[in-house]
Amino acid sequence: MKALALTLLLFPLAVLAHKPSDSYLHLERAGTSFTGRWDVALRDLEEVLVLDADGDGAITWGEVRARQADIAGYALARLKLASDGAPCPLSSAAALRVVRHSDGAYAVVDFTAACAAVPRALDVDYSLLFDRDPQHRGIVRVGSDGAGEPLVLSATRHTARVSLEGLSPWRRFGQMVHSGVEHIWAGVDHLLFLLALLLPSVLQRDRETGRQVPVADFGAAVKDVVKVVSAFTLAHSLTLSAAALGWVSLPSRWVESAIAASVIVAALNNVFPWMDRTRWLAAFALGLLHGFGFASVLADLELPAGSLAVTLFGFNVGVELGQLACVAVFLPVAYVLRATPVYRRALLVGGSAVIALVACAWFAERAFGVGVSFT
Repeated sequence: MKALALTLLLFPLAVLAHKPSDSYLHLERAGTSFTGRWDVALRDLEEVLVLDADGDGAITWGEVRARQADIAGYALARLKLASDGAPCPLSSAAALRVVRHSDGAYAVVDFTAACAAVPRALDVDYSLLFDRDPQHRGIVRVGSDGAGEPLVLSATRHTARVSLEGLSPWRRFGQMVHSGVEHIWAGVDHLLFLLALLLPSVLQRDRETGRQVPVADFGAAVKDVVKVVSAFTLAHSLTLSAAALGWVSLPSRWVESAIAASVIVAALNNVFPWMDRTRWLAAFALGLLHGFGFASVLADLELPAGSLAVTLFGFNVGVELGQLACVAVFLPVAYVLRATPVYRRALLVGGSAVIALVACAWFAERAFGVGVSFT
């Protein structure tokens, strides 16, 4: 029954743990107005507008073209722009088109926003898809030819004021720290991988009986956690930096599938242990994969080369802060429960088995391409 309860609790994560639902909004100032380009994933539009009219599982250009007014209307109704307190009304500027991003086909909505006077700052209120997907993000860039610094808007931070006179390095750093924290907390696969690695930290193997027994003191658990988390941090920092600098590039589908496989490996090790004292090595090896996953977030932001160092450092700091917050909550609770059957059977073994099953669903989705296709 406990395992069943855990399954019911974690099953929705199988739906949530994929590449985040993103849209890409570029705004460029033109006198007292703005021109805008908004790329929205067809798979997201299918969820709300049902573009696949014949229900054959493939969205065709004809089906998109027939609904272009609905698509533009839906998107523009969920974006509000204002300057100096006065609204800048939006209107469609061109026929709909379709482009392809690394994770599929996107509809492109071109529009204009007419402001009453030359704006010094722009207020953005973004509400696309948050009622359907709380993890959706709006990646917004304001600047000439898309060179401005990106904003990442979410359900918990859907408004922003953008200065049109430049962005200080400290403010840019703060934005990326926030993005790093938000990503680690929203990245369910990263969190479950970390949880699978941490579950055995409050136990140790008895050399005589081979059974898992509680650690003698809190310091021993902390030492194990420090080794595992440090190895994971070093590994993902290396591959995040290498990928962000363009030294290494791997297909997004391969990376996401490999991350799901890493969760399966980490979880099954708790059910059928073959790594005990060397878990930190596994954390390092598998953490290399997760760095490529973090790098895909930065790639989506299309960062200017001049801000890359600040961006990398800020995002990494945010990821580490997010991880430390999770560890700070998990470790004391696990230490208190370590000697109970609930922890050793239901949480360590049962919970790890459920994590492995959920990760198997992610792997099947990512590796074999379940979802809406564009032809």
